[in-house]
Amino acid sequence: MNPIRTALLSFGLSGKAFHAPFLDALPGFELAGVWERSSKKAAQLYPQIQSYDSLESLLSDRSIELVVVNTPNSTHYAYTTAALLAGKHVIVEKPFVPTVAEGEELLALAAEKGLQLSVYQNRRWDSDFLTVKRVLQQASLGTIVEAAFHFDRYNPALSSKEHKETAAPGVGIHYDLGSHIIDSALYLFGMPQSVFADLRKLRAGTAIYDDMELLLFYAGLRVRVHSSYFVREPLPAFQLYGTNGSFAKARADVQEGDLLQGRSLADAGWGTEPAGAEGLLHISEQGSSDRSLVPSERGNYAAYFEGVYQALRYGAPMPVTGEEGLNVIRVLEAAERSAASGMREPV
Repeated sequence: MNPIRTALLSFGLSGKAFHAPFLDALPGFELAGVWERSSKKAAQLYPQIQSYDSLESLLSDRSIELVVVNTPNSTHYAYTTAALLAGKHVIVEKPFVPTVAEGEELLALAAEKGLQLSVYQNRRWDSDFLTVKRVLQQASLGTIVEAAFHFDRYNPALSSKEHKETAAPGVGIHYDLGSHIIDSALYLFGMPQSVFADLRKLRAGTAIYDDMELLLFYAGLRVRVHSSYFVREPLPAFQLYGTNGSFAKARADVQEGDLLQGRSLADAGWGTEPAGAEGLLHISEQGSSDRSLVPSERGNYAAYFEGVYQALRYGAPMPVTGEEGLNVIRVLEAAERSAASGMREPV
């Protein structure tokens, strides 16, 4: 196996929990370096890596093949541009970029350079989302007429990270948590025809949107996506309503918690939800009713990276393409127009 030498552009929560463990453990990758501006935390955990003092030194290293842009949203465009110009393939953290115009420029640049660009949407490999995907594929619900996706938290305090609380393009709950569930909706149902959005600022002293309600309109289908920092007792994260019945599933994936606690991907039961988190399927057909619990799929963030390996080494499609990442931004821009106009806006 020819491992892909990969470098991270930061080693905060994203780098430490969501990227480095996979790049270090999977045989298709080599965690080769991290841009560390001050403290050398990555080098302490992974002594074999190169700790770069500057972006320029990282990008000038010809042995680096893949760069992960896991820095604040406002830097995604500039750093991805620099990486592509340096001849590197790129993984960009969600949300892709603050604006559609920036995303289109990056996709054009990647194509011009013959390079691959992917947006990191790890929630596609959550146990709960994989379970919802399987239920839809089985088609037992009939025609889906409505769906509701939630990604809620209870966290009324402002973030200590200034870039998360500064009013700027690409900042706010709709770009943060919202980009996950918008991607979920687009992956399952495609692009909507139009969007209606209610974006609010609820926390004391906040300068950014921290409550989001979007309605995505399709032919014969409406999808509601909601995120808030004021939900102590969350509703089911995924609700599907079809002509034959409904399905509800709580957000119960354990991978993020396990990664934050430093657990190994090799641990027995990795990605397995606890008992009691099964989804509820209620089907009515031909006068009879069947109400049952649906066993959950196993979560597997490693599948994203394995897909990237297949794309770079064997020409397979990227597991999340740059165009898919850009479609999320198209919906977000339409949502901001809708919040300003008070009307449905085309995507």
